[in-house]
Amino acid sequence: MHRYLGRGRCGGHITLLFTVSDESDDPIRQGSLGAGLCVDDGVEVVAYGEDGEFGLKVTFESMEGDSGLYEEVLNAISEEVPEVLGVSWGVSVTISLPPAQGFGVSASGAVASAMAFQRAVGLPYEESMRRAYSVAHKVERLRSTGLGDVTALAAGGVERRLEVGSPYHGPDLRNGPGRAEGWSLGTPVVLAWRGGSGKHTSIYIDNSEWKKAISLAGSRQMESLSQGDWKADRWNDLIVSASAFSRDSGLFEDSSRNELVTLATAAVANSGAEEVEVMLCMLGESVAIVPLNPSEGREWIEGVITELARVGLQGLETKVGELS
Repeated sequence: MHRYLGRGRCGGHITLLFTVSDESDDPIRQGSLGAGLCVDDGVEVVAYGEDGEFGLKVTFESMEGDSGLYEEVLNAISEEVPEVLGVSWGVSVTISLPPAQGFGVSASGAVASAMAFQRAVGLPYEESMRRAYSVAHKVERLRSTGLGDVTALAAGGVERRLEVGSPYHGPDLRNGPGRAEGWSLGTPVVLAWRGGSGKHTSIYIDNSEWKKAISLAGSRQMESLSQGDWKADRWNDLIVSASAFSRDSGLFEDSSRNELVTLATAAVANSGAEEVEVMLCMLGESVAIVPLNPSEGREWIEGVITELARVGLQGLETKVGELS
């Protein structure tokens, strides 16, 4: 009996501003323009199996996730990779970021699991990676769990999304309609959130009024962010645009996010950290706390996390990930 084993890992993604671009009936051409941060922490998936009845058992090793996501990824992979059929599969999923808080966990899990299944049946790394992004994008759109997270992750680092759609597509997995760019200095980031679960992304992106408000605000900021080279000297531009978007879109006032920012800002002040910015993550009830200098070290982090706990927020240290 043949046995199979493969691993995939993908960091999370924090959207700071975006548009809702889902007019096309083709999920490959749906997505968003926008900008955000790909972070090092995310989801790791180990896929294992043996010859037998096709199916999947999902085990979560840390925090709980959505088993249906991994089932849909496997089904989508099976349409393109017949080698995964006729196998009784299991996946071990380790999630290091809280789901439903604006950290792109569903996209991260979709990419990581799609990679793991393909590596388990021996497909080459580059082919597996490209198909993983393609499959993850389609699954995300069909589930209304994300718009541009997968395209952002395919770029990595501090990203801007310039064209809507899947990053890879077609039988040869060449570049798809989606296009994003990234840069990275490994900037330290503190993520902070309230206990419990945030609102599901579909509440916003499937609502016509929210879609209009979000897209108008996102398009306004992307008019400037999409111009010129995308590198470290645009860090301050991103911070300014993220703040403007959160207010212009109405998301700052929704779900008491303004209170959340006030609490996080007070924690930063009490820690004594200077030259640090608090930015809303879209679409959770969470914030990303970053230095104004993207080359800054991590000396400020421990004090900030301590003070976050004192105001009732959970905090986690991560960093901007490498380019994909």
